[in-house]
Amino acid sequence: MYKIAVAGTGYVGLVAGACFAEVGYNVTCVDIDERKVELMKSGVSPIYEVGLEELMQRNYAAGRLHYTTDYRSAYRDADVIFIGVGTPEQPDGSANLSYIATAARQIAETVENDCLIVVKSTVPVGTNDKVEQFVHDFLVQDVRVEVASNPEFLAQGSAVRDTLHAQRIIIGTESEWAEQLLRKLYEPFGLPIVSVSRRSAEMIKYASNDFLALKISYMNDIANLCELVGADIQDVAQGMSYDERIGAKFLGAGIGYGGSCFPKDTKALDYLARQHGYELRTVKAAIDVNKDQKTVLYRKACNRLITFNGLKVAVLGLTFKPGTDDLREAASLENVPLLLQQGADIYAYDPVGADNFARLYPEGPNGNGRITYVREVEEALRGANVCFIFTEWGEIKALQPEVYTLIMRTPLVYDGRNIYAVEAMAAAGVEYYSIGRKAAARAELKESKQRERTSVRSS
Repeated sequence: MYKIAVAGTGYVGLVAGACFAEVGYNVTCVDIDERKVELMKSGVSPIYEVGLEELMQRNYAAGRLHYTTDYRSAYRDADVIFIGVGTPEQPDGSANLSYIATAARQIAETVENDCLIVVKSTVPVGTNDKVEQFVHDFLVQDVRVEVASNPEFLAQGSAVRDTLHAQRIIIGTESEWAEQLLRKLYEPFGLPIVSVSRRSAEMIKYASNDFLALKISYMNDIANLCELVGADIQDVAQGMSYDERIGAKFLGAGIGYGGSCFPKDTKALDYLARQHGYELRTVKAAIDVNKDQKTVLYRKACNRLITFNGLKVAVLGLTFKPGTDDLREAASLENVPLLLQQGADIYAYDPVGADNFARLYPEGPNGNGRITYVREVEEALRGANVCFIFTEWGEIKALQPEVYTLIMRTPLVYDGRNIYAVEAMAAAGVEYYSIGRKAAARAELKESKQRERTSVRSS
């Protein structure tokens, strides 16, 4: 049984480490943060991810999963070392590879046995060739060390499931030895394995993520046109979904994609293409559409309201998607500053992301406005003049349309996730704006109120 070490305990590294321990391997996860390591030893995950803590606790108790800041002890006699550190976006769109370089050098100066370094982090095409050369430049012992690419395809909120039950495992190697070692390593998972070259594996990761980003931006572009011509994007998506060439997933229109992957990976691939004198026009279009889509609701609200100054604004959902506490590239980060700048009195609700958001925007006065974090959806809505829905958490979706009418001062709702049926919101007396559908059924609202007044006078 192979001995595994994992560099980095973020979404990629920690989930990978816990899942390899779950199928029976002895795994040591390495992180430079002592506080974080002690937290993990106590069974607490530093990230919110469904099912992760259970895996951590079970495998730590079984003695298969370990955490340390001592990389030397972890790497010294490991058979396989996974690198799962961050590759954050730089201002020009390129990937910051400094964490990869640090981990690679630490491994090179520490290993005493033959080992395979497996890069799971998302890196530009050709990076792993450089990593292997970098390792050899700093290698201390006379041992065999090779580098393989093994990109992850997990989604935040379902990362454990996506790892243990992946649709395929991509391995990129340059030798029979490395390929066979990885094949053997993944045998307990019982999943299909696609074996390609290192550079092809690196490109598969970018091409896959960017294609999904393209689908999202395309549907948002179509949704914006639907509003102008009187079509309904949900009807359009349903009709499209029956075509096997298109598929049913990633057809939901909304206020754009976020998270740690799609925004960073689209920009990184666009940067890579430009470095080679080529323009990826489709990817560039996806980036541009997504940037504009993030604030489409804010612009709609500005057309409806004179000002946000002094208004109570309910913000429902802060994370970029449900099932995670990750705020990276979340629509809330684009819209909340605009609302605060306009003097809004924001009451924000998110079941798991509020603490992270409060680190960026502390409770109390912010700019021209102020922000308060609440624990219940109804508390955010009570007496509110306007409501924005940025994340489709189950707690938010469970609200009935009538609630908005009953407890908001003005039932004016801007829904970035198309949670509600337009007809249901109109019937409840809510002035409702969503993405790619009827603007707000305001004529229907006026007719309904007129019928109520007529009925009262008649009685």
